[in-house]
Amino acid sequence: MKNKQLTLNEYKCLYPIEGTDIINQKNGHRGLPSVTFEEIRKFVLENNADGSYFLVPTIKKIDGKRQEVLQAQNYVGVIETKNGIVIEILPKINQKETFDDNDNVNVRNVFMKMLRRLKKSPFKHFNQAHMKNNKMNLLEIFISMFLEELTVLIQRGLKSDYITKEENVLFLKGKLKIKEHLKYNYIHKERFFVAYDEYLQDRIENRLIKSTLQYLYKKSKINTNQQRIREFLFVFDDLSLSKNPKNDFMKVKSNRQMKDYETILQWCKLFLNDESFTIFKGNHVAFALLFDMNRVFEDYVAYIIKKKYYDLDIRTQDKGHHLVENPERFGLKPDIVVNGGEIIIDTKWKVIKDKKNISQSDVYQMYAYATKYNDCKTVYLVYPRTKGSPKLKYYFDKDKTKQLRTYFFDCEKN
Repeated sequence: MKNKQLTLNEYKCLYPIEGTDIINQKNGHRGLPSVTFEEIRKFVLENNADGSYFLVPTIKKIDGKRQEVLQAQNYVGVIETKNGIVIEILPKINQKETFDDNDNVNVRNVFMKMLRRLKKSPFKHFNQAHMKNNKMNLLEIFISMFLEELTVLIQRGLKSDYITKEENVLFLKGKLKIKEHLKYNYIHKERFFVAYDEYLQDRIENRLIKSTLQYLYKKSKINTNQQRIREFLFVFDDLSLSKNPKNDFMKVKSNRQMKDYETILQWCKLFLNDESFTIFKGNHVAFALLFDMNRVFEDYVAYIIKKKYYDLDIRTQDKGHHLVENPERFGLKPDIVVNGGEIIIDTKWKVIKDKKNISQSDVYQMYAYATKYNDCKTVYLVYPRTKGSPKLKYYFDKDKTKQLRTYFFDCEKN
């Protein structure tokens, strides 16, 4: 297989082919070798416990033939198969139906700008310098960002700690371990089995970083990232690897002394699959890092509104009301509440080309907000802007005191 990387835009499809090379259709669909397609299909089916799919299995007509496909929807990021094919899924941010390489560079830039505002993520320090190589897919961009963060940490200095070491030595130091001493030195009377503390950089946090570097060296496909990883591995040469990252993350010290490590350890969790933005299971793919665009869009819109209307009382994920009051059940949690509920906003990452695309369940949800927040005057359904987005205005009551409006947010222009 000549090319092992492909970009799939949101709402486009993967489909199986008989050959061994990837097929890039002009309409945006991508053909994968049937074995690889089947691996991804099984991975998708394993990860739909809540009934939702990050690649939706459906039937489409491809080259005049109806066949099973996997359609990208809502989730964007990177999937790497076991045979090394890297599938980059990009969101539908601009209004085009087909995309070329230049369009995808722009989409990556906008998406990364949105990721900076994703809560509890390591992306806040992102800048355009990370994307100076236009050939970088999202995985390589994430690796580059990790390496930039590591550069800052090393410039500030790696932390050391007292590490307990156990050795069988020729002189007594530290604490003599009687049980081990009797076991190993019954004949060798000149030796002592001891435990002692040494002030070293070989602490858990640094081991996790080294393990992440070693892991990413196998993942990266571009020379610049590979070279930088080799340089960093030389810095960490005398340190041990983490044998059990999941347990080691639980032992990480969180205090003022270790504040410089917070972001880099978030990256380590991301890559070592101990913690991710979407939980995946199964053994059918080698690596998956995907983001729910509903969450990315919600956090980004909230950030822009807070920044633009800084003088208003703006709260996110408000939990002050319930659908049933006695007893309190079915809690309401609107995305954005302005001035105690005078305006309520819910974001939806959906393509709305016609008013028929607005779901009844979304309107019911907004009606509940408008009813339970006594001071509410307007509820907004906020969607990403696409070509032909319809602006709508409805009223929930005859007196026109509570209105429902749609708003279409331009992710490129904010």
